[in-house]
Amino acid sequence: MRKLVVMHREGFESRRSNSRTAIAGVTLVAGIAAGLAGCTSTPRTPAPIVESSAMTAPPVVQSTAPAITPAPVAPLGPTVAQAPVEPGFYRVKPGDTPYGISRVFKQKPADLVKWNNLPESKQVNIGQVLRVAPPGAAVSASSTASTSKMAEPPLLPTAEKSAAPKPAAEKPAASAEREPAVSVTAPKGTFAWPVRGEVVRKFGANGNKGIDIEGKVGQPVKAAALGKVVYAGSGLRSYGRMIIVKHSNDFLTAYAYNEKLLVKEGDTVKQGATIADIGTGPSGTPALHFEVRKSGAAVDPMPLLGAAGG
Repeated sequence: MRKLVVMHREGFESRRSNSRTAIAGVTLVAGIAAGLAGCTSTPRTPAPIVESSAMTAPPVVQSTAPAITPAPVAPLGPTVAQAPVEPGFYRVKPGDTPYGISRVFKQKPADLVKWNNLPESKQVNIGQVLRVAPPGAAVSASSTASTSKMAEPPLLPTAEKSAAPKPAAEKPAASAEREPAVSVTAPKGTFAWPVRGEVVRKFGANGNKGIDIEGKVGQPVKAAALGKVVYAGSGLRSYGRMIIVKHSNDFLTAYAYNEKLLVKEGDTVKQGATIADIGTGPSGTPALHFEVRKSGAAVDPMPLLGAAGG
């Protein structure tokens, strides 16, 4: 009996131990479950959502360095200052001709050509330095310095001058074309017709400083009056081969568009002497361009010529 009681007690103790173990296991599981539930059930405060429009832009860093000014652009080529011209020499300017230069310096055109070894055409270039005094002659600096305002040759038309840029206050070129009327007292027949032909372009037409007389290539051109050849060459633009004859009464006559020149500077020619052969003018038609100048101003040749040339 006692044995049975002991066995029953041991069984009870065994069941009690198992029950405690089970309760402990249940308690452990319940604790874990409670912990998990706590993790999932505890309310969280969500992070605030910031609207993009309210976002603050990153601060702009203001530069304290001074503004950089671009360096000026240098010219493409170096600017070379022209060396001063020595006394006795002259630098050619736009519109200059050997004849005009020789007149200003009171030299013979032939001497100017000789001293400077100019070509047969007597063409000079802008910027070219010419000797304007005999070699070895004593020349003061003031004599050449005054040539900066050198008068232009009397036969260079205003519309064809290669002049430097004009000041804004200067009158338009069109008004410069109108030359003042020149009173001519020379009687009709003072000059003979240089060629026989029809006048195809009159004085004053489109600024014409003379008349154009139609002819044939090679036709003789004759001196209109007794005089001295002061220019023979092709140095005046748009005139081609030209001859200028100075007469004793302040008159000059000019003969342009020639094919061949038969006289040279310094020659004395009589009225009617052959001085050139007709060439072709700018229009492509054989013609002679004939001008008469009184004290440097262009005058209409027609009242001064003799019998009709046509």
